[in-house]
Amino acid sequence: MSNSPEEINLFEERVPIYPRSVKGRFRTMKWSILVLAYGVYFILPWLRWERSTGVNQAVMFDIHDRVFYLFGMVVNPQDIFWLAAMMMIAAFLLFFVTGIAGRAFCGYFCFQTLWTDVYLLIERLVQGERPARIRLDKMRWNRQKIFKKVLTHVLWLMVAFLTGLTFTMYWGDAYQLVGQFFTGSAPFPAYATTFFLTLTTYVMAGLAREQVCTYMCPYARFQSIMFDQDTLIVAYDAQRGEMQRGRSKPGKGLKTLRERREGGVGDCIDCGFCVQVCPTGIDIRNGLQMSCISCALCVDACDTVMDKLGWERGLIKYESEREQMGGKTRLFKFKNIGYGLVLLTAIAMLVWSVLSQSMISVAITQVRNPLYVKLSDGRIQNSYEVSLNNKSGQDITLHLQLKGLKDAVLDLGKIRKITLPPLESVNIYARVKAKHRSGIRGQIPFKIIVSTKIDGKEIHMSKDVLFTMR
Repeated sequence: MSNSPEEINLFEERVPIYPRSVKGRFRTMKWSILVLAYGVYFILPWLRWERSTGVNQAVMFDIHDRVFYLFGMVVNPQDIFWLAAMMMIAAFLLFFVTGIAGRAFCGYFCFQTLWTDVYLLIERLVQGERPARIRLDKMRWNRQKIFKKVLTHVLWLMVAFLTGLTFTMYWGDAYQLVGQFFTGSAPFPAYATTFFLTLTTYVMAGLAREQVCTYMCPYARFQSIMFDQDTLIVAYDAQRGEMQRGRSKPGKGLKTLRERREGGVGDCIDCGFCVQVCPTGIDIRNGLQMSCISCALCVDACDTVMDKLGWERGLIKYESEREQMGGKTRLFKFKNIGYGLVLLTAIAMLVWSVLSQSMISVAITQVRNPLYVKLSDGRIQNSYEVSLNNKSGQDITLHLQLKGLKDAVLDLGKIRKITLPPLESVNIYARVKAKHRSGIRGQIPFKIIVSTKIDGKEIHMSKDVLFTMR
């Protein structure tokens, strides 16, 4: 049954996109970023880093022992606020870049973009350039088509599998885990994680592609609130490209710039190259669109055509709306400066926190049931739970003492010496006993000082505690 004129069809069939390859400065930049990103991602788990304790892997997130290794730095659960700082930095970096250069992150750094580029490269190497891929899809199934299609998907699956397996290697000793993985002795989560990421990478980068950017990614939706008239976007110079009579191919009487100017025809020769190279299939000449990821491949395409014709570049370029209207772009305005200042502050705080971290962490909690006990000799006893964590890479001996509570005694029971191995923690039940003072009631502040020596350096940490006197 056909739709009546009043009915609205909410389903739009996907139009296949066959991006064409292009050379240029932005394509070279994208390849450089891709090689760097792939190099870091795939090589990092294999790098070794000698440690006195723990796994000798440069970067590893050890969930079992609840510790993360980042080269010479060890991140403990108590340092979880570093993750919050990293997320804050990433968010404000995204806001700052977007305010200045639009969706530059999407076009150059997004995982979806990077992996899709590799999948398109594989498809192009196996099936040929854009016209060859279109012909292949239109032809009937035969040996040649089956071979090329199967080979393409096999290579896609191989890249997806390597992606998933590499991610899994960040969570265990890479050399040991790979051996266990292929002998069937790896933990189940390793297989589950690898399979899940293999499937999602294959689907997102190989099958969904531009649909992820257009329909799934939320960033495409809220990007507009961070754009303003001074945000640099990939823009088509409609005045130069269209003029009075619009676009026209370089036919008779319209081959030179002089002839086109006299005929009122713009510089755009309507070759469609900018549309053919677009990974999301849009026509940038129709203006800024939600699907545009600011990859600037259309700029490379147009510049290539202009170079061949001997005409000036810049028919498509990075430009702000204000500049399009004849004004001057103001990149460093209050909003962008604000994003930048917050970003620099967050980075400085994170760096300071990492550099000034102590090799021991101490947490003291007063036991409140009972809050205090009156002993037979008249003294008052309060109890505390002391959590000690050795964040260094060597054995340490810890000493506890009191300060600020007159005539008080610290009782650790049968514990005479507190020795902690590297990256280990312990909870101690401590009792503080003090003489009852007439006329003094309520809570008295004092300090518990924890001391140790690491690499010949004395380390002291004090914690403010309250003693309940009744």
